[in-house]
Amino acid sequence: MDFSAFWNPAWLITFQQTADIEIFSLGSITITVGRLLFALGIILGTIVVVRINNRIFQRLAHSKRTVLSESGLYALSRILLYFWWALGILFALHAFGLNFSSLALFGGAVGIGVGLGLQTTFSNFVSGVVILLEKTIKVGDYVELESGASGRVSEINVRYTRMTTNDAEDIIVPNSEIINNKLSNWTLHEPHRRIHVPFSVAYGSDKDVVREAGLAAASTIATEMNDPEKAPDVWLVGFGDNGLQFQLVVWVGKKMATAPARTQARYLWALEDALRERGLVVPFPQRDIRIVSGSVS
Repeated sequence: MDFSAFWNPAWLITFQQTADIEIFSLGSITITVGRLLFALGIILGTIVVVRINNRIFQRLAHSKRTVLSESGLYALSRILLYFWWALGILFALHAFGLNFSSLALFGGAVGIGVGLGLQTTFSNFVSGVVILLEKTIKVGDYVELESGASGRVSEINVRYTRMTTNDAEDIIVPNSEIINNKLSNWTLHEPHRRIHVPFSVAYGSDKDVVREAGLAAASTIATEMNDPEKAPDVWLVGFGDNGLQFQLVVWVGKKMATAPARTQARYLWALEDALRERGLVVPFPQRDIRIVSGSVS
């Protein structure tokens, strides 16, 4: 029985001829239809692998058997995501006919590009990898930037980190800014936080009554704290131009700590009620005007 017709059908010969069709040439590299299709197949395969990678980590995040934390799984999934894409692009370039010496030249060109104008992009990329590995900030943490902006970390990408404020405003922060500047992570290890609510009363007010009013105001708001060593307190912190300056010092849980403006407003509301019930006056700016009478010559 002759199998030559089976192993060499006309369509296979036609496909081979089509695959060898030259599209264009770039130096010593010739791009053919076959190489282009092969490279596209590698890219499609990389997309499939990346989706499988994401689904696996999504299942692990909802599984109770994993030994890694949610932030650890997120960091690992991101690092693997970049690894699969880098590997896929490398193989796709190799399918086009680029050998390792050509890739070395390509890397040199990229290095020149970095030196000429991509320093910021490259710095953000390296900073993003450092953030994912060190885990000084994680998705879900509440952070405050040196500029004063604060919010919950919603996403950590290779170039930027996305923060969402309590007003539902998304802030895109370059990763290099997080690495190079001061950043306060309110929920890195300790979920509780001590807040200071400043207020003033007029001179001559009874300090014990002021303390009683502050503690009464604090008792009306649930703080998610049961530690007796972290009970509310009232501090006398200064002598202002118009009255005594106090601070209501309260330890609060994560829910209230990550909503500082609302928490401050709640305590100020309660303080005003408590002070008014006890007849304590909140001072306001006062100026003495002295009029000297005399004759004008």
